[in-house]
Amino acid sequence: MKKISLEKAAAEIRRHKRFLISSHTSPEGDALGSELAFYYLLKKLGKQGVIVNEDPLPAEYDFFPGKEKIRLYKPGLKDIDFDCLAILDCTDLSRVGQVKLLNKNNKPVINIDHHISNSKFGTVNLVEPLASSASEIVFKLYKEMRVPFDQDSALLLYAGILTDTGSFRYSNTTAFTHKAVAELLSFNINPNQIYKKIYENIPFADMQLLSKMLTRIHRAAEGRITWVSVPAKMLRHKKLSFDLGDHILSFIRSIKDTQVAALFRENLGGKKEIRFNLRSNGLVDVNKIAQAFGGGGHKTASGCTISGKLSEVRKKVIAKIRQNLK
Repeated sequence: MKKISLEKAAAEIRRHKRFLISSHTSPEGDALGSELAFYYLLKKLGKQGVIVNEDPLPAEYDFFPGKEKIRLYKPGLKDIDFDCLAILDCTDLSRVGQVKLLNKNNKPVINIDHHISNSKFGTVNLVEPLASSASEIVFKLYKEMRVPFDQDSALLLYAGILTDTGSFRYSNTTAFTHKAVAELLSFNINPNQIYKKIYENIPFADMQLLSKMLTRIHRAAEGRITWVSVPAKMLRHKKLSFDLGDHILSFIRSIKDTQVAALFRENLGGKKEIRFNLRSNGLVDVNKIAQAFGGGGHKTASGCTISGKLSEVRKKVIAKIRQNLK
């Protein structure tokens, strides 16, 4: 990351006193870890921070310190006084959902992200596509601003990096990533327990549903595309404790000969929307595929939400994937 970007972000943080913090809808480990760690950074600097997310914290992150600081957005939310908006792990301001409506007076925006498809929507853009995660960038901010870590901030940043690197398996894991993690581990956090709580704590009912989803695996292009399609009827009346998407994608991406794994999910709301997520083995740039539909992310992990019927969206996306196979 360019030193000048860190300096600009640090200067912008010092310039303001009260911050509204948010991240993308359906937050996962990196979104939650980075925004909570950023909250503690502000606190140690003697500043105020309020976290508002559109969606609740998933059950697997229920052990995160500071989780009670996260407020859920609701229409009419008015009691938040801030002079700067900090958005973490978002490619575009629209990804925060309705939370963006809280910035009616166009207060300055600090954009902290690591996605190659980031639209640079901030007043200050701290965007580093080569970083493993937004949490890794917040780690660098702590260093730049000479704010000491403690057990809580170390746990949050470690968990954020862990989840976005696929437990340090993905190509976004660098030498710096391991150096950062080594320092975080010195604060008496337990990597085994963190892993178990995130990945080995799935309720039995959710696992039964996961097993049903896996019966819907299909292949195309001589096995180079593997996909699962989940209609709303499979999820309706199911109170999922966990987001099973990552588990499905991780499983089907491991199938021999798969270059791209795809998960298509029907929106449970009234809109005819489909969420699709793509994972690549590195040969195919799925960010370009997602961008063709208005989404984005990383070369090996991207996604998008588009209008349409499940079968129609699936057909269009798979056709686009075929065009990009190696």
